[in-house]
Amino acid sequence: MLAASVVENLNFRIIKGDLNREVSSIAYDSRDVIADSVFVAITGFTVDGHQYITKAIEMGATTIISEKDVVVEADITILKVADTREALARVSANFYDNPTEKLNLIGITGTNGKTSTTYFIQSIFEQAKKSIGLIGTIGTMIKNQVRKNKNTTPESLNLQQIFSEMVEVETENCIMEVSSHALSLKRVAFSNFNTAIFTNLTPDHLELHGTMEEYFLAKAELFHMAKDFNIINIDDEYGKKLVDIIKEEDPALLTYGLENNADIYPTNIHYGADFTSYTVNTPSGSIDVRVNIPGVIYVYNSLAAIACAYCNNISLEDIQKGINSLEGIKGRLEVVYKEDDYKIVIDFAHTEDGLEKALSTLKPHAKGRMILVFGVYAAPGEEGRDKRVAMGKIAANYADVAIVTSDNPKDQDPNAIIDEIVEAIEAENGEYQVYVDRKEAIERAVEMSESNDIILIAGKGHETSQIIGNKEIPFNESEIVLNAINNKKQLVG
Repeated sequence: MLAASVVENLNFRIIKGDLNREVSSIAYDSRDVIADSVFVAITGFTVDGHQYITKAIEMGATTIISEKDVVVEADITILKVADTREALARVSANFYDNPTEKLNLIGITGTNGKTSTTYFIQSIFEQAKKSIGLIGTIGTMIKNQVRKNKNTTPESLNLQQIFSEMVEVETENCIMEVSSHALSLKRVAFSNFNTAIFTNLTPDHLELHGTMEEYFLAKAELFHMAKDFNIINIDDEYGKKLVDIIKEEDPALLTYGLENNADIYPTNIHYGADFTSYTVNTPSGSIDVRVNIPGVIYVYNSLAAIACAYCNNISLEDIQKGINSLEGIKGRLEVVYKEDDYKIVIDFAHTEDGLEKALSTLKPHAKGRMILVFGVYAAPGEEGRDKRVAMGKIAANYADVAIVTSDNPKDQDPNAIIDEIVEAIEAENGEYQVYVDRKEAIERAVEMSESNDIILIAGKGHETSQIIGNKEIPFNESEIVLNAINNKKQLVG
């Protein structure tokens, strides 16, 4: 492919060279450059790609796209643009022949519920015999093959490559989680979304966005991109604001919810210890469904999936079978051990809203104590402190005992993080213990638990590693739980 085709519809100024060059690949990391690559210099949070332009040329790059003035003597082409992140998205889509034009692309955004909503949608689409791929927190799935993603929403170059792979294997539909980072950093720019779904908005990622309003506006961008349908949780405060913003735009608007007048809504809700059943009402009729994960949050997430299926002309029968057949989602109120009324549950809850919903779902079914193991991941400044205080208060008010530990402390002092959480628990007169080592904390919870207790281990969910300093350490909570149970049984026996 010629460079002229790669940069089609890109606003740029030629500083040096011409566009009559063959292009073998696109790269934004100089280590990925091969002969005849286009290298796009991205200014990141910690690394500036412009510092690696010379290295990229040494590796074989023959076209450079930059935001800054670049002077080199080599026989290469240099293009200057206003925004290299947007440029990367544009040239990546061009290089892979705009694959999202050949997919039914469904984007899901919100603070909580994105992953479970994708899995509900996947189950329904598979029941309807529609080929589908996934991109999100748990990974990328193409033809039932799963691989890990570095980010919830990959960088634009990697994303367009994934879309291209889906098209190559004749995948017709793609569901992807769209993070606020991805929208702010132009990762999904020039992706053609057919449907956008909004779950909810609660405080998170304020270290990037600064305020809830900026966080909301970042999420709202997705709903200006959708061509066919916008699906919104009308019970959420920010969902209502979003409806007001986009209601005059072309895509059809469909709402879902429990409390307000929604297009898709439930009746006859029954909350069980391990499931929820309800009658879902749609513009085309009603049907009974069983969600095999307890709690109101999974009513909302399944309603979002049902709304998406409705928009894609999937029958009520297939919707019912799709929801009923999903047995569970890894790391989402996942029961990793159960014996009579005693159970140990792992959940991804890593925000105050997520933690409150997980605890309020489980606690009514605890005949004994509600024991919580949790930490708060590293977040800088006042935003980090606010999150720790909020989650500490929730732990004190919902758990009978909170075991405070580390999550992903990264380069922050885990003891300092824990001290702020403990301060909030003490202010609410909550009962707590502290174990900085997360493995020890889980083992302590198992050791102290009794036959009717429920243990919730919150924060990591499906993740199988922990980040301490700059090292990613293998960490499988399910294995730790089962080993702790076995050790306890041997001591008792």
